Amino acid sequence: MILGDLTFLPTGSVGEASSDIGMPCRPGRVCVTSCGHLGQGLPVQRPQDVALGRRGRCQCARHSSEAWPGIGADPGSMTSEVVEDEGRFYSKAQQYWKDVPATVDGMLGGYGHISNTDLAGSRKFLQRFLQDGPDQIGTTYALDCGAGIGRITKRLLLPIFKTVDMVDVTPDFLAKAKTFLGQDGKRVGNYFCCGLQDFHPEPNHYDLIWIQWVIGHLTDEHLVAFLKRCKAGLRPNGIVIIKDNATQEGVVMDEVDSSICRDVEVVRKLIKEAGLTLLAEEKQKNFPDEIYSVLSFAMR
Repeated sequence: MILGDLTFLPTGSVGEASSDIGMPCRPGRVCVTSCGHLGQGLPVQRPQDVALGRRGRCQCARHSSEAWPGIGADPGSMTSEVVEDEGRFYSKAQQYWKDVPATVDGMLGGYGHISNTDLAGSRKFLQRFLQDGPDQIGTTYALDCGAGIGRITKRLLLPIFKTVDMVDVTPDFLAKAKTFLGQDGKRVGNYFCCGLQDFHPEPNHYDLIWIQWVIGHLTDEHLVAFLKRCKAGLRPNGIVIIKDNATQEGVVMDEVDSSICRDVEVVRKLIKEAGLTLLAEEKQKNFPDEIYSVLSFAMR
């Protein structure tokens, strides 16, 4: 369905909440816990949560196993251990992001001040695939998944790629992108309004598919299926890059925005299950200590 020049794609069969999957999962995770211990990477507090008096749970030895299914468990634990009701998982996320302002600060969960650092790290990571060599990618077409208002499209992708497509489940974010991107927005090929669980990248089309702070709103099953479709959407020598939060161990549920965070081993396992080969992995530097570790994964 077309509204203005936004393309609305049909949802799948996940139920009423299927269109909610794919909303960007943001980095603002401050570890202040109800028992007074430091939460060490749990998604328990944001500045706005502090103002509302919300409290999170602790990852200390005394509380971790009782507070969070998956913490302290086998590193290969799947999201089924923390997502008991899939429909509620997606509908809560939709409700949370419905009221998020269409600004850079909104896209980053109140952590807009880390945007420059994030983009600098992303450029450095991507640069290795733009240099001459066997892993060099083309610079014709990129896809920004969970694109929001176009923060990454504007400052990372459009300066490098001739054309960029954007996909996000929130129409207000994509509508804002048209003004946020300015004149560079003319090089956006398509604004797809769709949850990633339903999105099918055009086969053999993209040199780069960038997926940042959004896989937490996909269950393992949907994530693997989406990555398989991304693989089919790559041009020869194209790559997929995931950049997202990582727990110290296990799979953790954030009840506030209804997202999940996986540890590195779980992410690697899902990448392998999707039939992709990991090419490089790097931890983002110079982020605030109180938020999750953020890692980039490149694959094809």
